Amino acid sequence: MTSASAPVSVNPAQERAPAGQGGPAGRGPASERGPAGRRGPAVDVAGLGVGRALAFVAPALLLIGAFLVFPAVWTIYIGVTNYRLTGVEAVSPSIVGLSNYTKALNDALFHNALWLTLLFVLGSAIIGQNILGFALAWVMRRTRPVVRRTVEGLVLLAWILPSTVVAYLWVAFFDRDGGTLNGILGTPGTAWLIDYPMACLVVFNTWRGTAFSMMLYSSALQAVPPSQLESARMVGASGWQTLRDVVFPHIRGHVLTNTLLISLWTANDFSPFLLTKGGPNHESETVPVYIYNVALQGGELGYSSAISFLLLIANLLVSLIYLRLLRRRS
Repeated sequence: MTSASAPVSVNPAQERAPAGQGGPAGRGPASERGPAGRRGPAVDVAGLGVGRALAFVAPALLLIGAFLVFPAVWTIYIGVTNYRLTGVEAVSPSIVGLSNYTKALNDALFHNALWLTLLFVLGSAIIGQNILGFALAWVMRRTRPVVRRTVEGLVLLAWILPSTVVAYLWVAFFDRDGGTLNGILGTPGTAWLIDYPMACLVVFNTWRGTAFSMMLYSSALQAVPPSQLESARMVGASGWQTLRDVVFPHIRGHVLTNTLLISLWTANDFSPFLLTKGGPNHESETVPVYIYNVALQGGELGYSSAISFLLLIANLLVSLIYLRLLRRRS
């Protein structure tokens, strides 16, 4: 029979805990925990102090300020001026307010550059690099190690080569006289970079940038449980059904991350200038190439800075949409 006044067992660790060290052993001192188990202010474990800690991060902050913050602020400033590369405005520019932005919004060439940039991103990044990168990662996961390493090495080689070298190779590939593509197809005299400039840029950027998507998806596919893939195979699921119902739910976050990164990189890529310089007749003039032509060939630094700021705002909006999608997924 149990007595109502039976003694209650006490944890010896609680009895031995000194004052101010509330809670069982292993939960940390009370100074690190607030009410209801919440942690209090962070403790300077290294004992550096605020001054020494700032001294450690000061070089990085200086580099960020010199190469990121200052150019951004300077671009915003000259974007509201009539600053030019030469002439009187190069010596004493004047404030023109938002007239550069108004001019950009009514500029047919800027609208053309936006449309071509959208096609470039959609064709070579969202569709081209995404699909080809995933296809390579999906196929290579079951191949022999030698074959997989060889294919990955060749794809990575296209990514790590300098842009000037890659552009020269593709100019030779698309050349009208003696080009490799004309030799393969038997179409001598076809000027691919003149007749089909955007299609050539899409193929070029897809070939060059697929390596990143392939590596990211190769890592993501390792998180898919093999047991689920085997179960899908045993119940007779097709390849598309396996991808849709088993693989994609596990790698959805990786797809969003990859799409965001390659879209931003492609939208700000200057490599098309090395192949076509925006021609012929502005038919391959993406926004970065248009900014270059306006700034250095037209000399309108203020106007080009305003367009650069608009491009920055577009990048931020795309990033916010991505973060919203990621939160909705979680």
